Amino acid sequence: MAKVRVELEKERGVEKARKGRAPSERSNEIPKLLIREGLLTEEQLHYARRVHAKLTSQRSLLSILEELQYVSKDQVQDALRSGPVSVPLGSLLVELGYISDADLSMVLDSQQEHPNAKFGQLVVDLNLIDENDLLRVLSYQLGFPYIDPAVAEVDPKVIERGKVEIYAEHRFLPLHYQKDGILVAFADPLNNEQVLAARKIFGDALVIGIAREKAILEALNRYEAKGRKADKGGKRAEASDSAVVTAVNDMLLAACKQNASDVHIEPLRDRLQVRFRRDGVLIPFKDYPLDMAPGLASRIKIMAGADIAERRRHQDGRIFFEEGGVQIDLRASIYVTIHGEKIVLRLLGRQGELRAINELGLAPRILQRFEEEALEAPSGVIIITGPTGSGKTSTLYSAVNHLNSPSCSIITAEDPVEFVIDGIAQCSINPKINVTFEETLKHIVRQDPDVIVIGEIRDRFSAEMAIEAALTGHKVLTTFHTEDSTGALLRLLDMQIEAFLIASTIAGILAQRLVRRICKDCPEEHPLTPDELRRLGYGLKDGGGLTFKKGRGCRKCRYTGYRGRLAVHELLIPGEMVKDAVIARKTAHEIRKINIQTTGLVTLLEDGICKASQGITSFNEVIRQLPRLDRPRPLVEVKRLLGVH
Repeated sequence: MAKVRVELEKERGVEKARKGRAPSERSNEIPKLLIREGLLTEEQLHYARRVHAKLTSQRSLLSILEELQYVSKDQVQDALRSGPVSVPLGSLLVELGYISDADLSMVLDSQQEHPNAKFGQLVVDLNLIDENDLLRVLSYQLGFPYIDPAVAEVDPKVIERGKVEIYAEHRFLPLHYQKDGILVAFADPLNNEQVLAARKIFGDALVIGIAREKAILEALNRYEAKGRKADKGGKRAEASDSAVVTAVNDMLLAACKQNASDVHIEPLRDRLQVRFRRDGVLIPFKDYPLDMAPGLASRIKIMAGADIAERRRHQDGRIFFEEGGVQIDLRASIYVTIHGEKIVLRLLGRQGELRAINELGLAPRILQRFEEEALEAPSGVIIITGPTGSGKTSTLYSAVNHLNSPSCSIITAEDPVEFVIDGIAQCSINPKINVTFEETLKHIVRQDPDVIVIGEIRDRFSAEMAIEAALTGHKVLTTFHTEDSTGALLRLLDMQIEAFLIASTIAGILAQRLVRRICKDCPEEHPLTPDELRRLGYGLKDGGGLTFKKGRGCRKCRYTGYRGRLAVHELLIPGEMVKDAVIARKTAHEIRKINIQTTGLVTLLEDGICKASQGITSFNEVIRQLPRLDRPRPLVEVKRLLGVH
């Protein structure tokens, strides 16, 4: 968003509103302006005030004037455009009906808690107003015209007087000549550095306008991609805007259609390589000419809200893509390499993918124990653990959705929110406005929650907060990065969490991995060889005659033999002997052995072998994905523990 310095709010006295300034006192400036412009009479204003005073709902005086047909919206906007309005931004938003008095008080209170946060940024981040509407109101307040670069006339003779890199760096867009000078749209017209940079190029005869920062960067990218050379030496021209847009759109639509989890865009020495990660494995999608790389990177940066002028540093961003009825939410990571900028786009979970807990692939006995002994426990910490890309977040959301009910208060702290679940209070972490994990977790327990969801235990602080919340009677769900369930206990100890606190608060740990599912259209028998049995940890006596399946490869699975993925699980419900072992700080091997012997724990490897014996996944996937930390028990024993027949 345009970082307009609306901290001038305080200088103009907006903080007085929080200290008790009556709403009626804030509803004077625009009506006075309308009277001065001859659009409203004193009698009409007096009558509208009487109507306004009788209403119990929070409606602005301006909306009453419009409903009484004393003035129209167009007349109000024309009057506001006649010059700067000496009203603080917050009060102006209330008068125009964009926010309520209660909203204003909430934002000002939030601004006091986060002194570095800008008022305008807060009202947008809190979804109280659209960014375009905010800029229109700012244009009224500051007296600058609001400009939409997408439709504004751009004179090539004007824009070619300087370098696009300078325009992008200082966030302004030169447009065209006017009677009073050159019209220039600024993301922050109060930023002296930006205005000075423009004056150095165009002189003092500037007509200053205000526009969205992202819209300015998009317009600059369109101009740059249409015909400018890559550098002064006249190297290859960047791809045209339309070709780049088409390439990106086609790429994202194909990734969605093929159920890819990630898109890798990587410039190499002689080409631009694009690969999709499908079912956990990178598969080539298409190669593009290397000269498309700069334009394609700029396009994605604009979509992600990143800095198109910065090509020397790594960047991150978020993309909300919609095309042809398809909606995709993506996280963008831009990494600088010797050949250019490598971009990885992670397709985040979509609402339609939220599964019921009994659809996660948990074995019958594991599902029963997870529900009854972990999720239905009155309090405690429930951890979903595994490496990156193991499906932890999907399982976490399914567990949260399982607990969701009108009688249960659930509150979350996530980075970012990947699924929106009706009925729970979800908070997306935003460090830019100081809404950090640390700050959010301090406030969560004051919200009287029954269930607290922490997106991820990242450090000692978040671990301590989870433990502390569980000690005060809350149920806490979170994710962790460890190899198996026992590893989660050991990592908490490594974070210097007291052993007795871990033993007394951990209600359950569900470790998981994702393995590829054998294509249903081309399975074939795969009798295990003695060497394959040995790699699984079986001898001929235990595993002789064991037969798995594998995919032959067909058109439907793109000749990979696999289609889709499923989760393999390991559930640890700590018993007394496990708790004693944690308190005694025994080794990982000892704690794992006690888990297997006393808690009914089935290891990831054992669950994977069971699923492979059912023809769901293959020997290669079990070997590739699952840790082999202990020798597996006989398959008959494993099936009994899992409740599988």
